[in-house]
Amino acid sequence: MNGIISKLSSKSQTVIPRVVREKLGVKPGDHLRYRYTEAGVVIEREVNDPEWPAFDPLAFWEWGTAEDDAAFAHLQPKTRP
Repeated sequence: MNGIISKLSSKSQTVIPRVVREKLGVKPGDHLRYRYTEAGVVIEREVNDPEWPAFDPLAFWEWGTAEDDAAFAHLQPKTRP
């Protein structure tokens, strides 16, 4: 198997390997986003954007029905630039 391996601790924590941190451009205190895809989980650097809320409704894909859209329409954030 190719790639870099890290171990999960008893507290479900892991160290992000240096080469991965460098590739993502992250440092202590930065936030990471875990995004589900058909291929697996993608880890991305979360860019702090005060114009975009920390709550990402796209993360809750199960709330995707027309009824949900109507019920939560008043909560929709403004569109990303």
